[in-house]
Amino acid sequence: MGVTEGPDGGHRTSKGQDMAISRGHRFAISFDEAFPQGLVLVGVVTPDNEFQSREDKAAGRPARQRVDEITGKRQWKATVTDPSEEKAKRASFEVTFLADVQPVPSTSEVLPGMRPIELEGLTAEPKVAGQGEYKYQSYAFRATGFKAAAAGGGSKSARAGSGAAGTGDATSKAA
Repeated sequence: MGVTEGPDGGHRTSKGQDMAISRGHRFAISFDEAFPQGLVLVGVVTPDNEFQSREDKAAGRPARQRVDEITGKRQWKATVTDPSEEKAKRASFEVTFLADVQPVPSTSEVLPGMRPIELEGLTAEPKVAGQGEYKYQSYAFRATGFKAAAAGGGSKSARAGSGAAGTGDATSKAA
């Protein structure tokens, strides 16, 4: 069954029926549900810039930061690691932040360049990852910022990091 785009921008099946969920839909998800053991920020948050050709660089043109098509907010990116992911190649991935100003984590580093974080305004967009016959379901995660560091005992996800392993991983599931 093929999928086409209808005149109203929605997606339709080859039989002309509207699809329930359009491609590129972002699902809101709680941080603790997506990452039961929390996340570790590796490095810093940087601007998500558009590709710049050699000619543009040689001409001294400044890099342009990407803007989210849906929210109109500037995009920032950061590499994170999910301690609950069993497969090492899938444990680290990029999270895109949608914000007018650069998000700054409020937690302190536990190792040089590494800090536990909790995200606000988290959404997940399903996507296919991998190559050739080794494809699997994954998600593109977006957030609006970092949650403030919890006073006292820490957040639920920070406490879960010291307990037993979580039951699932929202970053990638084998298809």
